[in-house]
Amino acid sequence: MEQIIRGYEPEALFRFFEEISAIPRGSGNEKGIADYLQRFAVERGLFCLRDDLDNVLIRKPASEGYENQPGILLQGHTDMVCEKNEGTEHDFTAEGLKLRVEDGWLTAEGTTLGGDDGVAVAAMLCALDDGSLRHPELECLFTTGEETGLYGATGFDYSVIRAKKLINLDSEEEGVATVSCAGGIRLQFTLKPDRQPIPTFCRPLSVAVSGLSGGHSGEDILYEKGNANILLLRLLSALYEAHPFHLVTIRGGGRSNAIPREASAVLFTSEPEAAKEFLMERRGTVMSWLPRCDSGFRLQVGKAKGEFGGMLTPADTRRILDLAALLPNGVISRMPSELSMVETSNNLGVIRDNGEEGISLVCQGRSSLDSKMDLLAYRAERLARLLGFELQVSGRYSGWPMRSESPLAEDFLSAARTVLGESVTPRIAAIHAGLECGIICAAVPGLDAISIGPELKGVHAPGERLNLASYARMWQIVRLLLEKKAD
Repeated sequence: MEQIIRGYEPEALFRFFEEISAIPRGSGNEKGIADYLQRFAVERGLFCLRDDLDNVLIRKPASEGYENQPGILLQGHTDMVCEKNEGTEHDFTAEGLKLRVEDGWLTAEGTTLGGDDGVAVAAMLCALDDGSLRHPELECLFTTGEETGLYGATGFDYSVIRAKKLINLDSEEEGVATVSCAGGIRLQFTLKPDRQPIPTFCRPLSVAVSGLSGGHSGEDILYEKGNANILLLRLLSALYEAHPFHLVTIRGGGRSNAIPREASAVLFTSEPEAAKEFLMERRGTVMSWLPRCDSGFRLQVGKAKGEFGGMLTPADTRRILDLAALLPNGVISRMPSELSMVETSNNLGVIRDNGEEGISLVCQGRSSLDSKMDLLAYRAERLARLLGFELQVSGRYSGWPMRSESPLAEDFLSAARTVLGESVTPRIAAIHAGLECGIICAAVPGLDAISIGPELKGVHAPGERLNLASYARMWQIVRLLLEKKAD
Protein backbone atom coordinates (compact mmCIF):
# COMPACT_ATOMS: atom_id res chain seq x y z
CA MET A 1 0.00 0.00 0.00
CA GLU A 2 1.47 3.31 -1.10
CA GLN A 3 1.76 5.70 1.85
CA ILE A 4 -0.26 8.89 1.47
CA ILE A 5 1.19 10.84 4.40
CA ARG A 6 4.79 11.77 3.67
CA GLY A 7 7.38 14.12 5.07
CA TYR A 8 6.44 13.79 8.75
CA GLU A 9 8.33 12.02 11.54
CA PRO A 10 8.27 9.50 12.95
CA GLU A 11 7.26 7.74 9.75
CA ALA A 12 5.84 4.78 11.71
CA LEU A 13 3.27 6.98 13.46
CA PHE A 14 1.68 8.02 10.20
CA ARG A 15 2.05 4.60 8.62
CA PHE A 16 0.12 3.04 11.49
CA PHE A 17 -2.60 5.69 11.13
CA GLU A 18 -2.99 4.79 7.45
CA GLU A 19 -3.08 1.07 8.24
CA ILE A 20 -5.86 1.38 10.79
CA SER A 21 -7.77 3.76 8.49
CA ALA A 22 -8.03 0.88 6.01
CA ILE A 23 -9.90 -1.19 8.63
CA PRO A 24 -13.66 -0.55 9.12
CA ARG A 25 -14.05 0.35 12.82
CA GLY A 26 -17.34 2.07 13.38
CA SER A 27 -18.84 1.71 16.85
CA GLY A 28 -20.05 -1.88 17.26
CA ASN A 29 -17.80 -3.08 14.44
CA GLU A 30 -14.44 -3.24 16.23
CA LYS A 31 -13.64 -6.92 15.66
CA GLY A 32 -11.42 -6.19 12.66
CA ILE A 33 -9.27 -3.65 14.48
CA ALA A 34 -9.09 -5.95 17.53
CA ASP A 35 -7.82 -8.76 15.27
CA TYR A 36 -5.18 -6.38 13.89
CA LEU A 37 -4.03 -5.37 17.39
CA GLN A 38 -3.85 -8.97 18.55
CA ARG A 39 -1.72 -9.93 15.54
CA PHE A 40 0.51 -6.92 16.18
CA ALA A 41 1.19 -8.06 19.76
CA VAL A 42 1.76 -11.71 18.84
CA GLU A 43 4.24 -10.78 16.08
CA ARG A 44 6.30 -8.79 18.63
CA GLY A 45 6.03 -11.27 21.48
CA LEU A 46 4.15 -8.85 23.73
CA PHE A 47 1.62 -9.72 26.43
CA CYS A 48 -1.88 -9.30 25.00
CA LEU A 49 -5.29 -9.60 26.62
CA ARG A 50 -8.50 -9.37 24.59
CA ASP A 51 -11.89 -9.52 26.28
CA ASP A 52 -15.41 -10.31 25.08
CA LEU A 53 -16.02 -6.63 24.24
CA ASP A 54 -12.96 -6.58 21.94
CA ASN A 55 -11.04 -4.35 24.33
CA VAL A 56 -7.33 -5.08 23.90
CA LEU A 57 -4.55 -4.56 26.46
CA ILE A 58 -0.94 -4.87 25.28
CA ARG A 59 1.92 -4.72 27.80
CA LYS A 60 5.59 -4.00 27.05
CA PRO A 61 8.31 -4.55 29.70
CA ALA A 62 10.27 -1.64 31.11
CA SER A 63 13.46 -0.54 29.38
CA GLU A 64 16.79 -1.11 31.09
CA GLY A 65 17.19 1.40 33.91
CA TYR A 66 13.42 2.03 34.13
CA GLU A 67 12.43 -1.16 35.96
CA ASN A 68 11.72 0.67 39.24
CA GLN A 69 9.85 3.58 37.67
CA PRO A 70 6.04 3.69 38.07
CA GLY A 71 4.30 2.11 35.11
CA ILE A 72 2.43 4.22 32.55
CA LEU A 73 -0.86 3.39 30.85
CA LEU A 74 -1.56 4.86 27.41
CA GLN A 75 -5.22 4.66 26.44
CA GLY A 76 -7.60 5.47 23.62
CA HIS A 77 -10.59 3.96 21.83
CA THR A 78 -10.66 2.02 18.58
CA ASP A 79 -14.16 2.94 17.39
CA MET A 80 -15.08 6.02 15.34
CA VAL A 81 -18.21 7.99 14.47
CA CYS A 82 -19.31 7.05 10.94
CA GLU A 83 -20.89 10.07 9.24
CA LYS A 84 -20.88 10.95 5.56
CA ASN A 85 -22.10 13.78 3.38
CA GLU A 86 -25.42 13.40 1.62
CA GLY A 87 -24.70 11.86 -1.76
CA THR A 88 -21.43 10.22 -0.66
CA GLU A 89 -21.36 6.48 -1.35
CA HIS A 90 -19.39 4.74 1.36
CA ASP A 91 -20.03 1.51 3.28
CA PHE A 92 -18.46 1.98 6.72
CA THR A 93 -18.96 -1.72 7.53
CA ALA A 94 -16.82 -2.94 4.65
CA GLU A 95 -14.69 -0.11 3.24
CA GLY A 96 -11.64 1.69 4.55
CA LEU A 97 -11.40 5.47 4.54
CA LYS A 98 -10.16 7.41 1.51
CA LEU A 99 -7.51 9.67 3.01
CA ARG A 100 -6.37 12.94 1.52
CA VAL A 101 -3.62 15.40 2.50
CA GLU A 102 -4.08 19.09 1.75
CA ASP A 103 -2.06 22.02 3.09
CA GLY A 104 -0.77 20.01 6.04
CA TRP A 105 -4.18 18.65 7.06
CA LEU A 106 -5.42 15.08 6.77
CA THR A 107 -9.08 14.46 5.87
CA ALA A 108 -11.22 11.65 4.45
CA GLU A 109 -13.18 12.10 1.24
CA GLY A 110 -16.84 12.81 2.08
CA THR A 111 -16.72 11.12 5.49
CA THR A 112 -15.47 11.48 9.02
CA LEU A 113 -11.74 10.86 9.40
CA GLY A 114 -11.73 8.83 12.61
CA GLY A 115 -8.96 10.97 14.04
CA ASP A 116 -11.12 10.65 17.14
CA ASP A 117 -9.57 8.37 18.22
CA GLY A 118 -7.34 6.92 15.53
CA VAL A 119 -4.60 9.28 16.69
CA ALA A 120 -4.45 7.35 19.96
CA VAL A 121 -4.43 3.92 18.34
CA ALA A 122 -1.58 4.82 15.98
CA ALA A 123 0.43 6.55 18.73
CA MET A 124 0.16 3.53 21.03
CA LEU A 125 1.24 1.21 18.22
CA CYS A 126 4.18 3.50 17.54
CA ALA A 127 5.22 3.44 21.21
CA LEU A 128 4.97 -0.36 21.39
CA ASP A 129 6.90 -0.79 18.13
CA ASP A 130 9.71 1.70 18.81
CA GLY A 131 12.80 -0.17 20.02
CA SER A 132 14.69 3.07 20.71
CA LEU A 133 12.07 4.45 23.12
CA ARG A 134 13.06 4.25 26.80
CA HIS A 135 10.18 3.86 29.24
CA PRO A 136 8.90 2.20 32.42
CA GLU A 137 6.55 -0.76 32.07
CA LEU A 138 4.15 0.35 29.36
CA GLU A 139 0.53 -0.71 29.14
CA CYS A 140 -1.62 0.27 26.15
CA LEU A 141 -5.38 -0.12 26.50
CA PHE A 142 -7.47 -0.01 23.32
CA THR A 143 -11.15 0.26 24.28
CA THR A 144 -14.35 -0.13 22.25
CA GLY A 145 -17.73 1.59 22.06
CA GLU A 146 -16.59 4.96 23.35
CA GLU A 147 -18.77 6.84 20.88
CA THR A 148 -21.91 4.92 21.85
CA GLY A 149 -21.79 5.03 25.62
CA LEU A 150 -18.22 4.14 26.67
CA TYR A 151 -19.28 0.51 27.08
CA GLY A 152 -15.83 -0.88 26.40
CA ALA A 153 -14.17 1.13 29.15
CA THR A 154 -17.10 0.42 31.46
CA GLY A 155 -16.91 -3.34 30.92
CA PHE A 156 -13.14 -3.82 31.12
CA ASP A 157 -11.62 -5.68 34.10
CA TYR A 158 -9.10 -3.20 35.55
CA SER A 159 -7.67 -5.66 38.06
CA VAL A 160 -4.99 -6.44 35.46
CA ILE A 161 -3.76 -2.82 35.29
CA ARG A 162 -0.44 -2.24 37.05
CA ALA A 163 0.32 1.34 35.95
CA LYS A 164 0.32 4.32 38.32
CA LYS A 165 -0.08 7.01 35.63
CA LEU A 166 -2.57 7.34 32.78
CA ILE A 167 -2.09 9.29 29.55
CA ASN A 168 -5.36 9.28 27.64
CA LEU A 169 -4.93 10.32 23.97
CA ASP A 170 -8.48 11.41 23.18
CA SER A 171 -8.26 15.22 23.24
CA GLU A 172 -8.29 17.60 20.28
CA GLU A 173 -6.41 20.76 21.22
CA GLU A 174 -2.64 21.06 21.03
CA GLY A 175 -0.83 22.16 24.15
CA VAL A 176 -3.71 21.39 26.50
CA ALA A 177 -3.85 18.69 29.16
CA THR A 178 -7.37 17.91 30.26
CA VAL A 179 -7.61 16.97 33.93
CA SER A 180 -11.41 16.83 34.39
CA CYS A 181 -14.47 16.10 32.26
CA ALA A 182 -18.26 15.93 32.28
CA GLY A 183 -20.38 12.87 32.87
CA GLY A 184 -23.25 11.90 30.59
CA ILE A 185 -26.72 10.43 30.34
CA ARG A 186 -28.78 9.17 27.38
CA LEU A 187 -32.49 10.00 27.33
CA GLN A 188 -34.73 8.33 24.75
CA PHE A 189 -38.37 9.42 24.43
CA THR A 190 -40.59 7.09 22.39
CA LEU A 191 -44.17 7.70 21.26
CA LYS A 192 -46.23 4.90 19.75
CA PRO A 193 -48.72 7.01 17.80
CA ASP A 194 -52.16 6.19 16.53
CA ARG A 195 -52.16 6.49 12.76
CA GLN A 196 -55.29 7.35 10.84
CA PRO A 197 -56.31 7.27 7.17
CA ILE A 198 -55.32 10.25 5.06
CA PRO A 199 -58.30 12.36 3.87
CA THR A 200 -58.56 12.86 0.13
CA PHE A 201 -58.48 16.64 0.50
CA CYS A 202 -55.05 16.65 2.23
CA ARG A 203 -51.77 16.95 0.36
CA PRO A 204 -48.29 15.71 1.37
CA LEU A 205 -45.65 18.34 2.08
CA SER A 206 -41.93 17.72 2.64
CA VAL A 207 -39.97 20.04 4.93
CA ALA A 208 -36.17 19.66 5.19
CA VAL A 209 -33.46 21.52 7.10
CA SER A 210 -29.83 21.08 6.01
CA GLY A 211 -26.51 22.83 5.49
CA LEU A 212 -25.60 23.17 9.18
CA SER A 213 -22.06 22.63 10.45
CA GLY A 214 -22.85 20.09 13.19
CA GLY A 215 -20.14 18.93 15.55
CA HIS A 216 -19.50 17.30 18.91
CA SER A 217 -22.42 17.68 21.31
CA GLY A 218 -20.05 18.29 24.21
CA GLU A 219 -17.08 20.28 23.03
CA ASP A 220 -18.98 22.28 20.39
CA ILE A 221 -22.14 22.95 22.41
CA LEU A 222 -20.81 26.27 23.77
CA TYR A 223 -20.80 27.75 20.26
CA GLU A 224 -24.63 27.63 20.17
CA LYS A 225 -24.58 25.89 16.79
CA GLY A 226 -27.84 25.21 15.02
CA ASN A 227 -29.45 21.88 15.86
CA ALA A 228 -31.31 20.66 12.76
CA ASN A 229 -33.84 18.67 14.81
CA ILE A 230 -34.70 21.63 17.03
CA LEU A 231 -34.89 24.11 14.13
CA LEU A 232 -37.20 21.84 12.16
CA LEU A 233 -39.49 21.31 15.13
CA ARG A 234 -39.57 25.02 15.92
CA LEU A 235 -40.63 25.74 12.34
CA LEU A 236 -43.29 23.03 12.46
CA SER A 237 -44.57 24.29 15.83
CA ALA A 238 -45.02 27.79 14.41
CA LEU A 239 -46.72 26.38 11.33
CA TYR A 240 -49.08 24.27 13.42
CA GLU A 241 -50.43 27.34 15.21
CA ALA A 242 -51.19 29.10 11.91
CA HIS A 243 -52.06 26.14 9.66
CA PRO A 244 -52.78 22.93 11.64
CA PHE A 245 -51.49 19.77 9.97
CA HIS A 246 -50.99 16.06 10.56
CA LEU A 247 -47.43 14.77 10.91
CA VAL A 248 -46.69 11.65 8.87
CA THR A 249 -43.03 10.98 9.58
CA ILE A 250 -39.97 12.79 10.90
CA ARG A 251 -36.27 12.02 11.08
CA GLY A 252 -33.01 13.78 11.78
CA GLY A 253 -29.47 13.28 13.00
CA GLY A 254 -27.47 10.10 13.25
CA ARG A 255 -25.88 10.11 16.73
CA SER A 256 -27.10 11.38 20.07
CA ASN A 257 -23.62 12.77 20.77
CA ALA A 258 -23.42 14.75 17.52
CA ILE A 259 -25.19 18.05 16.84
CA PRO A 260 -27.47 17.12 13.91
CA ARG A 261 -26.83 18.80 10.57
CA GLU A 262 -29.93 17.61 8.71
CA ALA A 263 -33.57 16.83 9.54
CA SER A 264 -36.74 16.33 7.52
CA ALA A 265 -40.45 15.67 7.94
CA VAL A 266 -43.49 14.82 5.86
CA LEU A 267 -46.85 16.27 6.83
CA PHE A 268 -50.34 16.40 5.39
CA THR A 269 -52.21 19.66 5.10
CA SER A 270 -55.25 20.99 3.32
CA GLU A 271 -53.32 24.24 2.64
CA PRO A 272 -50.01 23.18 1.08
CA GLU A 273 -49.27 26.48 -0.68
CA ALA A 274 -50.09 28.58 2.37
CA ALA A 275 -47.99 26.27 4.55
CA LYS A 276 -45.04 26.54 2.18
CA GLU A 277 -45.26 30.33 2.05
CA PHE A 278 -45.52 30.53 5.84
CA LEU A 279 -42.38 28.40 6.34
CA MET A 280 -40.27 30.16 3.71
CA GLU A 281 -41.12 33.56 5.22
CA ARG A 282 -39.49 32.37 8.46
CA ARG A 283 -36.20 31.34 6.90
CA GLY A 284 -34.71 34.76 7.69
CA THR A 285 -35.79 34.49 11.32
CA VAL A 286 -34.02 31.13 11.66
CA MET A 287 -30.90 32.55 10.02
CA SER A 288 -30.82 35.31 12.65
CA TRP A 289 -30.59 32.67 15.38
CA LEU A 290 -27.51 30.97 13.91
CA PRO A 291 -23.77 31.63 14.32
CA ARG A 292 -21.61 32.39 11.30
CA CYS A 293 -20.45 28.77 11.00
CA ASP A 294 -24.05 27.83 10.09
CA SER A 295 -24.42 30.37 7.25
CA GLY A 296 -25.01 27.46 4.86
CA PHE A 297 -28.43 26.76 6.43
CA ARG A 298 -31.03 25.64 3.88
CA LEU A 299 -34.78 25.22 4.20
CA GLN A 300 -36.52 23.22 1.49
CA VAL A 301 -40.29 22.88 1.29
CA GLY A 302 -42.05 21.01 -1.50
CA LYS A 303 -44.35 18.21 -2.53
CA ALA A 304 -43.51 14.93 -0.81
CA LYS A 305 -43.01 11.92 -3.06
CA GLY A 306 -43.95 8.33 -2.29
CA GLU A 307 -46.80 6.36 -0.77
CA PHE A 308 -47.91 7.06 2.80
CA GLY A 309 -49.95 4.56 4.77
CA GLY A 310 -51.31 6.89 7.43
CA MET A 311 -50.82 10.07 9.40
CA LEU A 312 -50.63 10.92 13.09
CA THR A 313 -53.66 12.17 14.96
CA PRO A 314 -53.74 15.85 15.96
CA ALA A 315 -53.08 14.81 19.58
CA ASP A 316 -49.94 12.81 18.71
CA THR A 317 -48.68 15.54 16.38
CA ARG A 318 -49.02 18.04 19.24
CA ARG A 319 -47.28 15.69 21.68
CA ILE A 320 -44.13 15.63 19.55
CA LEU A 321 -44.18 19.41 19.01
CA ASP A 322 -44.82 20.04 22.72
CA LEU A 323 -41.96 17.79 23.81
CA ALA A 324 -39.55 19.63 21.53
CA ALA A 325 -40.75 22.99 22.86
CA LEU A 326 -40.36 22.02 26.52
CA LEU A 327 -37.20 19.94 26.28
CA PRO A 328 -34.04 21.89 27.19
CA ASN A 329 -31.47 21.90 24.40
CA GLY A 330 -28.00 23.34 24.10
CA VAL A 331 -26.25 25.08 26.99
CA ILE A 332 -28.31 24.86 30.20
CA SER A 333 -25.80 26.30 32.67
CA ARG A 334 -22.18 27.44 32.84
CA MET A 335 -19.62 27.03 35.61
CA PRO A 336 -20.04 29.92 38.06
CA SER A 337 -16.28 30.23 38.51
CA GLU A 338 -15.54 30.19 34.77
CA LEU A 339 -18.42 31.30 32.54
CA SER A 340 -16.59 30.30 29.37
CA MET A 341 -16.95 26.65 30.45
CA VAL A 342 -20.23 24.76 30.14
CA GLU A 343 -21.46 22.94 33.24
CA THR A 344 -24.68 21.30 31.98
CA SER A 345 -26.13 20.77 28.50
CA ASN A 346 -28.53 18.65 26.50
CA ASN A 347 -28.52 17.72 22.79
CA LEU A 348 -31.50 16.36 20.83
CA GLY A 349 -29.26 14.37 18.52
CA VAL A 350 -31.59 11.87 16.86
CA ILE A 351 -35.20 11.69 15.73
CA ARG A 352 -36.27 8.50 14.02
CA ASP A 353 -39.54 6.93 12.89
CA ASN A 354 -39.41 3.18 13.49
CA GLY A 355 -42.87 2.45 12.12
CA GLU A 356 -44.93 0.32 14.47
CA GLU A 357 -42.22 0.59 17.14
CA GLY A 358 -42.87 4.31 17.37
CA ILE A 359 -41.17 7.66 16.89
CA SER A 360 -38.11 8.21 19.10
CA LEU A 361 -36.33 11.39 20.15
CA VAL A 362 -32.88 10.67 21.60
CA CYS A 363 -30.91 13.15 23.72
CA GLN A 364 -27.41 13.21 25.15
CA GLY A 365 -27.27 15.08 28.44
CA ARG A 366 -24.00 16.14 30.07
CA SER A 367 -22.87 17.72 33.31
CA SER A 368 -19.75 17.93 35.41
CA LEU A 369 -22.07 17.59 38.43
CA ASP A 370 -23.92 14.34 39.06
CA SER A 371 -26.67 16.30 40.81
CA LYS A 372 -27.35 18.28 37.61
CA MET A 373 -27.62 15.05 35.63
CA ASP A 374 -30.12 13.88 38.22
CA LEU A 375 -32.16 17.02 37.45
CA LEU A 376 -32.02 16.32 33.70
CA ALA A 377 -33.33 12.80 34.27
CA TYR A 378 -36.02 14.03 36.68
CA ARG A 379 -37.25 16.64 34.20
CA ALA A 380 -37.27 14.06 31.40
CA GLU A 381 -39.35 11.68 33.52
CA ARG A 382 -41.91 14.40 34.23
CA LEU A 383 -42.14 15.44 30.57
CA ALA A 384 -42.54 11.85 29.41
CA ARG A 385 -45.30 11.21 31.94
CA LEU A 386 -47.08 14.48 31.12
CA LEU A 387 -47.02 14.04 27.34
CA GLY A 388 -47.52 10.28 27.09
CA PHE A 389 -44.03 9.18 26.00
CA GLU A 390 -42.09 6.15 27.13
CA LEU A 391 -38.69 7.12 28.55
CA GLN A 392 -35.54 5.01 28.52
CA VAL A 393 -32.60 6.29 30.56
CA SER A 394 -29.26 4.65 29.79
CA GLY A 395 -25.54 5.19 29.34
CA ARG A 396 -25.15 7.04 32.63
CA TYR A 397 -21.55 7.70 33.62
CA SER A 398 -19.98 10.05 36.13
CA GLY A 399 -17.52 12.81 35.42
CA TRP A 400 -13.83 12.89 36.19
CA PRO A 401 -13.11 15.16 39.18
CA MET A 402 -10.02 17.34 39.16
CA ARG A 403 -7.10 16.35 41.44
CA SER A 404 -5.72 19.05 43.72
CA GLU A 405 -2.17 18.02 42.69
CA SER A 406 -1.04 16.18 39.58
CA PRO A 407 2.71 15.57 39.00
CA LEU A 408 1.81 14.17 35.57
CA ALA A 409 0.11 17.43 34.58
CA GLU A 410 3.20 19.35 35.66
CA ASP A 411 5.38 17.00 33.62
CA PHE A 412 3.15 17.66 30.61
CA LEU A 413 3.52 21.43 30.93
CA SER A 414 7.30 21.07 31.00
CA ALA A 415 7.40 18.69 28.02
CA ALA A 416 5.00 20.84 26.00
CA ARG A 417 7.12 23.96 26.56
CA THR A 418 10.15 22.05 25.29
CA VAL A 419 8.39 20.78 22.15
CA LEU A 420 6.14 23.72 21.28
CA GLY A 421 8.51 26.54 22.16
CA GLU A 422 6.86 29.94 21.98
CA SER A 423 4.25 28.94 19.38
CA VAL A 424 1.77 27.65 21.98
CA THR A 425 1.41 28.34 25.70
CA PRO A 426 0.58 24.97 27.31
CA ARG A 427 -2.15 24.82 29.92
CA ILE A 428 -4.40 22.47 31.85
CA ALA A 429 -8.19 22.49 31.44
CA ALA A 430 -11.50 20.78 32.08
CA ILE A 431 -13.84 19.87 29.21
CA HIS A 432 -17.57 19.47 28.70
CA ALA A 433 -17.39 16.05 27.12
CA GLY A 434 -17.17 12.47 28.23
CA LEU A 435 -13.76 10.87 28.52
CA GLU A 436 -12.94 7.33 29.53
CA CYS A 437 -10.56 8.75 32.16
CA GLY A 438 -13.44 9.07 34.62
CA ILE A 439 -14.28 5.37 34.37
CA ILE A 440 -10.65 4.27 34.50
CA CYS A 441 -9.70 6.54 37.42
CA ALA A 442 -12.72 5.34 39.39
CA ALA A 443 -11.66 1.72 38.79
CA VAL A 444 -7.95 2.28 39.54
CA PRO A 445 -7.77 4.40 42.73
CA GLY A 446 -4.87 6.83 43.00
CA LEU A 447 -4.17 6.91 39.26
CA ASP A 448 -2.62 10.23 38.17
CA ALA A 449 -4.18 11.03 34.79
CA ILE A 450 -4.22 13.53 31.95
CA SER A 451 -5.79 13.58 28.49
CA ILE A 452 -3.89 15.12 25.57
CA GLY A 453 -4.04 15.15 21.80
CA PRO A 454 -3.11 16.94 18.57
CA GLU A 455 -5.09 19.64 16.76
CA LEU A 456 -8.27 18.05 15.39
CA LYS A 457 -11.12 20.01 13.82
CA GLY A 458 -14.74 19.08 13.08
CA VAL A 459 -14.79 15.70 14.80
CA HIS A 460 -17.96 13.61 14.42
CA ALA A 461 -18.79 15.32 11.11
CA PRO A 462 -17.65 14.94 7.48
CA GLY A 463 -14.72 17.24 6.90
CA GLU A 464 -13.07 16.22 10.17
CA ARG A 465 -9.36 17.06 9.80
CA LEU A 466 -6.08 16.37 11.57
CA ASN A 467 -3.15 18.79 11.64
CA LEU A 468 -0.27 16.51 10.70
CA ALA A 469 2.52 18.68 12.15
CA SER A 470 0.60 18.95 15.40
CA TYR A 471 0.26 15.16 15.51
CA ALA A 472 4.03 14.79 15.11
CA ARG A 473 4.55 17.25 17.99
CA MET A 474 2.07 15.36 20.17
CA TRP A 475 4.16 12.25 19.70
CA GLN A 476 7.28 14.12 20.79
CA ILE A 477 5.47 15.19 23.99
CA VAL A 478 4.34 11.61 24.67
CA ARG A 479 7.90 10.40 24.15
CA LEU A 480 9.26 12.91 26.68
CA LEU A 481 6.61 11.90 29.22
CA LEU A 482 7.44 8.21 28.79
CA GLU A 483 11.19 8.77 29.06
CA LYS A 484 11.07 11.08 32.08
CA LYS A 485 12.15 9.43 35.32
CA ALA A 486 10.35 10.23 38.54
CA ASP A 487 12.22 12.54 40.91
